[in-house]
Amino acid sequence: MIDFGYLLGVLAFALLAILFNAIKILREYERGVIFQLGRFWKVKGPGLIIVIPFLQQIVRVDLRVIVMDVPTQDVISRDNVSVKVNAVVYFRVIDPERAIIQVEKYLDAISQLAQTTLRSVLGQHDLDDMLAERDKLNHDIQSILDRQTDAWGIKVANVEIKHVDLNENMIRAIAAQAEAERQRRAKVIHATGEKQAAVELVEAAKMLAQEPNAIQLRYLQTLTEIAGDKSNTIVFPLDLVKEVKKALD
Repeated sequence: MIDFGYLLGVLAFALLAILFNAIKILREYERGVIFQLGRFWKVKGPGLIIVIPFLQQIVRVDLRVIVMDVPTQDVISRDNVSVKVNAVVYFRVIDPERAIIQVEKYLDAISQLAQTTLRSVLGQHDLDDMLAERDKLNHDIQSILDRQTDAWGIKVANVEIKHVDLNENMIRAIAAQAEAERQRRAKVIHATGEKQAAVELVEAAKMLAQEPNAIQLRYLQTLTEIAGDKSNTIVFPLDLVKEVKKALD
């Protein structure tokens, strides 16, 4: 004999389970892409939504900014220097429908796209550009990623190159180059100073040539400086003594 009480209990439990499974709660930063019999129906959320069991399925999508590390890539620069570069990408889903329908596993797709784009963009620049123009390279990579992911309903907000690692030989070569550049600048500065001093000396000689008395006074100043040395004997030229005496009379 069929136990109707037991059967009703099982049916009630099944209905409660189906009802519990049909109720979905989406957070403020979540959206639910609803498919009905396999076809896209609508995007719902946030809050409490009802999904009809067996007829509808839901795919949750996070709308917050996602921070993705790009694995270290081996890059050969335009001047044939091998470096290891890694980066971080900041992006968010702005169209949940396209992010689910247009691409399979958009997180994996963006990761692969970021890796290939990083190698492609950096490979077109010299090592000096990688080290000195990082902001420009970040912007170039971000623009390319944003343009290509637009069809997936994804906005790439920013890209930052974190590290550009060089091998020991290249580090020593860069240090030697920097030292040579510092020495070159020091020599240029010294030569410029010598040139300016020579110009000033020529101007001073011209001025002294116009005033013979000034020349004699300059002789006296020089002799005064010599007298400050340890030497005890100073020989004065006879014509200098006559000129000085004439200047003082």
